[in-house]
Amino acid sequence: MIDIPADALAIPLHGVANLNSKTGNLTMNALVASYARLTTLLEGAWYAIPLRLMVGYGFMEHGYAKLARGPESFVNILHAIGVPEPSLLGGLTILVELIGGFAVLIGAFIPLASIPMAAVLLVAIFTVHLPYGFSSIKLEAVTAAGAHFGQPGYETDLLYLAALCALVLGGSGPLAIDQFLIRNHDHSLGRSSGSLVEFEDVAPE
Repeated sequence: MIDIPADALAIPLHGVANLNSKTGNLTMNALVASYARLTTLLEGAWYAIPLRLMVGYGFMEHGYAKLARGPESFVNILHAIGVPEPSLLGGLTILVELIGGFAVLIGAFIPLASIPMAAVLLVAIFTVHLPYGFSSIKLEAVTAAGAHFGQPGYETDLLYLAALCALVLGGSGPLAIDQFLIRNHDHSLGRSSGSLVEFEDVAPE
């Protein structure tokens, strides 16, 4: 029978610590690699699609609601809050909400469409929502008739503005009319010059 010292079977404490450290590093590296793959998939500006759907549909819904209630009702509201030329501005607001919302929805001319849309949002903030604070959802009571909410603040307007800024700065994303127009324009330039247009970084001499 061979006697083996007990301490020969024991793993030194520093060895266990090193093993745990290496295992932790491998786990962290795997997490970082997974996150890198995820962000690579998002580099195609796919984030723009839900923003376009929400902003575009939201604006079109508000414009349609004004038409469904009758444009005169909206004009009367503008007149009551002291907006100059309520008939003219009321009609323009409805057009901006419908046409601008549709442009954002399909990803067409967003930098241009966002200008009047942002103006509508700013007017709404300073003429209607600003006195009621930030929050757009203010639950005041729940009765047998249902939930009762207070006057909405400017939170939703700011969210729309932030989404428009993201689309202008980051682009309209995939499945957008803007991308189709840009590709056709580049191809037409390439055909007119006999070769595809390429942009390269040229180092200064």
